[in-house]
Amino acid sequence: MKISALLTSAGINIGLCVLFLSLYSVLRKQPANVRVYFGRRIAEENERLRGAFILERFVPSTGWIVKALQCTEEEILAAAGLDAVVFNRILVFSIRIFSLAALLCVFGILPLNYFGKDIKHVRIPSESLDIFTIGNVEVKSRWLWVHCVALYIVSGVACILLYIEYKHIARLRLLHLTRATPNPSHFTVLVRGIPKTAKESCSDVVDNFFTKYHSSSYLFHQVVYKVGKVQKIMTGAKKAYTKFKHFTDETVDQGCRTITYRCCLCGTSSNSFKLLNTECEQNKGKTGNESRSKLDDEECTAAFVFFKTRYAALVASEILQTSNPMKWVANLAPEPEDVYWSNLWLPYKQLWIRRIATLIGSIVFMFLFLIPVTFIQGLSQLEQLQQRLPFLRGILKKKYMTQLVTGYLPSVVLQIFLYTVAPIMMLFSTLEGPTSHSERKRSACCKVLYFTVWNLFFVNVLSGTVLSQLNVLSSPKDIPIQLARAVPGQATFFITYVLTSGWASLSSELMQLFGLIWNFIRKYVLRMREDTEFVPSFPYHTEVPKVLLFGLLGFTCSVLAPLILPFLLVYFFLGYVVYRNQLLNVYRTRYDTGGLYWPIAHNSHILSCAHPGHLPWCIWP
Repeated sequence: MKISALLTSAGINIGLCVLFLSLYSVLRKQPANVRVYFGRRIAEENERLRGAFILERFVPSTGWIVKALQCTEEEILAAAGLDAVVFNRILVFSIRIFSLAALLCVFGILPLNYFGKDIKHVRIPSESLDIFTIGNVEVKSRWLWVHCVALYIVSGVACILLYIEYKHIARLRLLHLTRATPNPSHFTVLVRGIPKTAKESCSDVVDNFFTKYHSSSYLFHQVVYKVGKVQKIMTGAKKAYTKFKHFTDETVDQGCRTITYRCCLCGTSSNSFKLLNTECEQNKGKTGNESRSKLDDEECTAAFVFFKTRYAALVASEILQTSNPMKWVANLAPEPEDVYWSNLWLPYKQLWIRRIATLIGSIVFMFLFLIPVTFIQGLSQLEQLQQRLPFLRGILKKKYMTQLVTGYLPSVVLQIFLYTVAPIMMLFSTLEGPTSHSERKRSACCKVLYFTVWNLFFVNVLSGTVLSQLNVLSSPKDIPIQLARAVPGQATFFITYVLTSGWASLSSELMQLFGLIWNFIRKYVLRMREDTEFVPSFPYHTEVPKVLLFGLLGFTCSVLAPLILPFLLVYFFLGYVVYRNQLLNVYRTRYDTGGLYWPIAHNSHILSCAHPGHLPWCIWP
């Protein structure tokens, strides 16, 4: 790819960003869109805005940027919870480390890469982007030590900053646990794998067990009954069957009176409906006993057990209740709004089967995604595209079409395919059987992260064509060498991906395009009332993996292709402002993991720091 193609992609994405930011600054002032852009604040304050015409509402402004930057960490913690603070600290860490990396690599490494070989340079717009990568440096160059020094400086400073952030997050989490207002979940334990007996109901079994082993701290319990859409349908069918099974054909003919009415069209009488007498009252005692037995059948092997003190609940959740690890499994209960009721009725013995099945399904989906990734890599390599599709040669001779196809189209197509990843991974996480919404979202976050790192980095680098992909997989020991040689060549694609998936997606997130369209359809097409209670929650399972992927690209390409660092810095600065605005105004926090997204980010950054350290040595042994 040439510089002109990169400039074309950058120009398109910058234009989209400016357009979306301008539209956002105008649309956020319109009373009709207040539910879209201020959903959280409206839900909390229930404020009313006047609908008078004001010219100021139609002029783009930057006031929202100032308010987002002026907001303190304490205000974010109070408004959006500890998870929002953790996400904000991930962005702060990225800004700090990549600011240093940009200073070192852009002004120190980039000139060495550009003049690495004694060749005649042309005008900058006509230069290939490979000239600015480490691939332009001669093998065993005497300037290689500069690359190594810069690499270890960036990695060392990253470890120091990670240690500082870890201490800060640990302190916030400790305060979150010790100073939190009393919550019913603090005194509650969710018990699963309750053994059933023929003589006692599930409720009696739980009461006897905790009265015997936790008599001093046990308060009471609540058994969980079967829930879920399928169970609701089955329960409704059982109720209907119980209601009508007492009516025989003879009873209906003798004991009911006919409702006769005139048909509007033909004027004849109709006996379609009959009023049945309630013989259920005669069998009230018998049906009462049957309903009690049916209630016992609908009891799950799970229960919420309440204790007198918070310490007792914590102890009960940490110790092993019996010698059988599959029975009487106790964990701290999630918050009331965090409970995922549909999964509570699942047998505990079934969970490990579900986890293995979802793991296999996730791996299969990751490999199926190789097909679009390989196709996209073919788009970014113009020579191979012309060889495989000769009919495109005439179209690709035009300069602007070449710049559009190689510089902008691959990242856009990849982004379209990626929109299917998060819902599928969320489905897999649901099938695993989590008992809370936060646990489900955190599991989906890990799956999306593994998926993006594998498909968008490793596979994308190694899959120039299907043939080269098979060659690499046939010799796994050569993967590090192939990776080191391929990363500089794919740096151009990563830059355009940062522009498309980074800059453009942030401006789209700020504008809330889908929410805006749905708000218009609901108001003016469907004529539905405004739902003041429904406010979306922040999509951590999609945004955290995206930020961590860009961090991996930054650490990997900081020395190999330093030109990506300015684009990443713009993304992190813009994300810092946009996400703070969204957390304060748009999204509402219903449940919180207490900062458990930080270990995911911490481990990801450690692996990102360790990964690129071996790449230069693979090229120059």
